Amino acid sequence: MQEEKLILVTNDDSVSAKGIHALVEVAKKFGKVVVVAPDKPQSGMGHAITINHPLRLNKIDLFGEVESYACSGTPVDCVKLAIFEVLHRKPDLILSGVNHGENSSTNVLYSGTMSAAIEGAMEGISSIGFSLADYDADADFSATKHYASIIIQKIFNVDFPKNICLNVNVPKLNLDEIKGIKICKQAHAFWADRFDKRIDQFGRTYFWLTGEFSDVDKRPDTDLHALKNGYVSIVPTLYDLTAYQEIDNFKNWNL
Repeated sequence: MQEEKLILVTNDDSVSAKGIHALVEVAKKFGKVVVVAPDKPQSGMGHAITINHPLRLNKIDLFGEVESYACSGTPVDCVKLAIFEVLHRKPDLILSGVNHGENSSTNVLYSGTMSAAIEGAMEGISSIGFSLADYDADADFSATKHYASIIIQKIFNVDFPKNICLNVNVPKLNLDEIKGIKICKQAHAFWADRFDKRIDQFGRTYFWLTGEFSDVDKRPDTDLHALKNGYVSIVPTLYDLTAYQEIDNFKNWNL
């Protein structure tokens, strides 16, 4: 008899966010689920870990029969604590999300959702980050749940490559409006940042980060292009940031 799969679910929007509850519903169909997620929103934390403060881990009852914990740290802290202090082994699959808002293009560098999946890849664990292009706290996750089921089933039926994870983004559309899935490249785009300078009630200056997302990449095989045209995008993602194609050029510097 095949052993039941062990699935770790986490996110960056907090353990109480609607998106993680949707993902747990899907994950329960595929094995034993354990949730370890932040006790408060941790969006934009990237791959941060907690080193100057103690980490708290409290057992909670938000997912019925699913064993679950709220962690005071970042999404990456959650993965590390889950592996070494909760599960005491590596799970068969790590699922992160569903994030409220897309994590396409260079957003992957800032995303706590994707950093949790990348941490899983670094540990040699099959990992997926799921995001929905809808920032509404009460977003409709029906289409995301449908495609998450398809992708998770596929992962358990193939020999998943080591040391990569999947960045899955779902457009803000009804299920019957989505055209399918596309395997994509990460788009070249960036945030055109600016800061609003404001004054608080005590007369002290503070700044609020704002700006617009600038899509300068018009290639038809990117995640942004797929989302804009009604497809779910999947980008196979590496944590190795080495620019291999430039190694020989820099060797020619003769340093």
